[in-house]
Amino acid sequence: MSDLAELLALYASPPANRMYDEDVTEVEHALQAAALAQADDAPDHLVAAALLHDVGHLVSDDNVNLEEDLTDDFHHERIGAQFLTRWFGPEVTAPVALHVPAKRYLCAVEASYLDGLSASSIRSLHVQGGPMSATEVEAFERRPHHREATLVRRWDDRAKVGGLAVSGLNDYGAILSRLAL
Repeated sequence: MSDLAELLALYASPPANRMYDEDVTEVEHALQAAALAQADDAPDHLVAAALLHDVGHLVSDDNVNLEEDLTDDFHHERIGAQFLTRWFGPEVTAPVALHVPAKRYLCAVEASYLDGLSASSIRSLHVQGGPMSATEVEAFERRPHHREATLVRRWDDRAKVGGLAVSGLNDYGAILSRLAL
């Protein structure tokens, strides 16, 4: 088993303490997403996926200030999922890899979903390809773990509450250790 210390250290790094969106830092966002998954009685692998879904932002340090134009998709979901394969199997990495396509999917299949997105999620949606086409929806629905990815996406969307008290990173160590390869 690879040591989880390298992974956990990313959540104490400068990129983790930058603002994720208008109200929370990257690490606050991660912890809130995991707390939401736990509150929904999600299995441990989905709690881990919720916690780690944006690790690609930390690995690549791709944060673009909210006042700047976002012109490129840095594919943080793919970078993060690939990085996580050192420690976890597809039950964790696939929902991470698919959480951006899940946003595009939900925008296409739920009329009200787009209206509930934060300004930063709408901003990134444009460079991520916008709502899926009908063909893309069908292909996404055939992917393994697509349902799990939509759950992670919904926790991601709600994990943006400034000042919310949730468990700290150390509280997830046992879950991550149990799931590690």
